[in-house]
Amino acid sequence: MKSISLAAAVFAAGFIAVTAQSVSAANVKVTPLGSVEGEFCKFDRAMIFEDPDGTRILYDAGRTVAGAEDSRLGKIDALLVSHMHGDHVGDRHGAKHDSGTCDKPDISVAAVPNTNTVNIALAQKAQIVTGSEMPAFFAAKLKALGGDPKKSQLVRFGASAKVGGVKITTVPAVHSNGVNPAMVGGELGAMLKAAGLNASVGPPTGYVLTFSNGLVVYLSGDTGITAEQDTVVRQHYGAKLAVINIGNKFTTGPAEAAFVMNELVKPASVIASHANEVATEGGKVKAGSKTEQFVKAVKVPVHIPLSGKTMEFDGSGMCAAGC
Repeated sequence: MKSISLAAAVFAAGFIAVTAQSVSAANVKVTPLGSVEGEFCKFDRAMIFEDPDGTRILYDAGRTVAGAEDSRLGKIDALLVSHMHGDHVGDRHGAKHDSGTCDKPDISVAAVPNTNTVNIALAQKAQIVTGSEMPAFFAAKLKALGGDPKKSQLVRFGASAKVGGVKITTVPAVHSNGVNPAMVGGELGAMLKAAGLNASVGPPTGYVLTFSNGLVVYLSGDTGITAEQDTVVRQHYGAKLAVINIGNKFTTGPAEAAFVMNELVKPASVIASHANEVATEGGKVKAGSKTEQFVKAVKVPVHIPLSGKTMEFDGSGMCAAGC
């Protein structure tokens, strides 16, 4: 009888372990790639979203991904760029990840005129999926560097594209989207700089991603409050997880972002982003920070994107692990 009981216990433990692995395999994994391991810092924007089928998408590589050689990247299938500002597309980056401090991250390596995004896409042979007039800009960069311009894929408002098991669409954002002359380069770039002008690639975007487990994620990009956050993001796409920028001055501040979450998008949970501050210390939200204000104002769970710490979300938008 004892041997039978022992065998039953071993079987039950194995069954539980397999079941737990199966549940985890059905989750979407979100890994922030910030400046300092385990913290949420002023330049942190970049996140990798991994579908249960293994498709990996890098959102706004910015300045905290240490170029194409950053060991945290792994395999990347597609890159998303909300707009062309240097802290999102990547005008500079660190020599290696986890260098500098949370307040003064290392951005010693210039990535212009190519951008961090283009360099990563070239090395990975990955797609760059953007809306507005940005695809032509990225296609030209890829071609000039010996890459495939067809890897720059257009998805405008209301349209969608599939990368692996992930459906990608762009949604409106209210912000600017100028291309710094340093990213243009050459004589034209010099002329734009002398005139105090940026190049134009149309309006900025946000994104809605639909994963193979049913999870719908809203990536706000840099934006203010928009009517589309209700009509398009909530009513049409039904986003259950949102990544919202809270930094103020350049985007929604903590109170405005909380309004967007509470009254317009109404997701099941939220990841704070783009706080433009040293938001954590020892992995804990700092008292009096904008991040703390946002967390206290939002009615649903708010998750802090600590660099290198993977969070997992089920199809309903709830955190299943790592939060």
